[in-house]
Amino acid sequence: MLAALMLAAFTFNTAENLPIGLLDRIAESLQVSLSAVGLLVTGYGVTVAVSSVPLAHVMRSVPRRHVLTGLLAALVASSLVAALATSYWPLLMARLLTALAQALFWAVMGPVAVGLFVPGVRGRVIGALSAAGSLALVLGVPAGTWLGRRSDWHVPVAMLAVLGFVSLVTIAVLLPTSPPEAEPAVHGTRPDARRFRTVLAAGTLSATGAFSGFTYIVKFLGDVSGFSPAAVNALLVAFGVACLAGVSITGALLDRYPHSAMTAAVTTQAVGMLGLYAAGANPVAAVVFLTLMGGALGPVFMTSQNAMLQCAPGRTDIALAANSGLYNAGIAAGAALGGLVLPLAGARGTFLVGGLLAGGACTVLLSGHLLRSGAASAK
Repeated sequence: MLAALMLAAFTFNTAENLPIGLLDRIAESLQVSLSAVGLLVTGYGVTVAVSSVPLAHVMRSVPRRHVLTGLLAALVASSLVAALATSYWPLLMARLLTALAQALFWAVMGPVAVGLFVPGVRGRVIGALSAAGSLALVLGVPAGTWLGRRSDWHVPVAMLAVLGFVSLVTIAVLLPTSPPEAEPAVHGTRPDARRFRTVLAAGTLSATGAFSGFTYIVKFLGDVSGFSPAAVNALLVAFGVACLAGVSITGALLDRYPHSAMTAAVTTQAVGMLGLYAAGANPVAAVVFLTLMGGALGPVFMTSQNAMLQCAPGRTDIALAANSGLYNAGIAAGAALGGLVLPLAGARGTFLVGGLLAGGACTVLLSGHLLRSGAASAK
């Protein structure tokens, strides 16, 4: 059952990012501009950001088995429509349907998965799901890009429908039907409204900071660090591997250090981004700090999701939806902020701004720790 959820996470994340590697092929095939094809990615993220909480609220009383199979059916259908698209608008509509399905998937999938296990290993379960999602960047998108460039961009999109169908059938057969309120992880293990707000604020700041720089990482590595295009491609793969490694290591430790794991991840992100700003002109230093940033990017979201399962003041699915929505809003805001900074301060400037925002996220988390410690001492 967990394997089916991991496959679904891998497929959704691959679907979200696959057009990035095939922008030129899609634009040429549909006879539209690159910026129009870029909307397939931007519009996807914005849709997830604005629809996560409303969808979670509307579907709060529907059994999770029905919700998950419905979401995967939407993924399969939208992937088939996209694979058959011969013009721009059907492809865009298919992408937005996939985004709506993903918006609710991340809210529902976490409580279902951790509810299958005892509370003591829930951090490792979240780590496994996050590793599957990160594997999409390391394996799914590069493999889809390779396949799309050697055949046609429609082919890897159609493969997403196949993977989604495998997950759908497995979940439909193995997951029991039960009311959401009867599930083990429907409420947080230690509800804490103050920590809930702290994690949301820190996660949003961190995402905004990360993507204000990462959106322009290719330009940074080429113009500032002096890497060739081939070397930049290799470094992007290394970045994905570092992300997967960070998720795997953090997942193994998350049950033992649930509070400090997010602080460590955000701090590592800040060090990586500020290090790239300060020393990124040196190729060796650029690789070191890029690896640090990559190793932190996945764990930040993973640790915030795990925190939602603990501190949610109400239902965990609504808390997870809020976290996912704000994180995606941070991604969109970061890309826009970096676009404003780029003509004023260059690619280095985007990493300075991103590093400072990540530092602000660290401050928020540390302040939250101090407030909790002070409140505990006063009791």
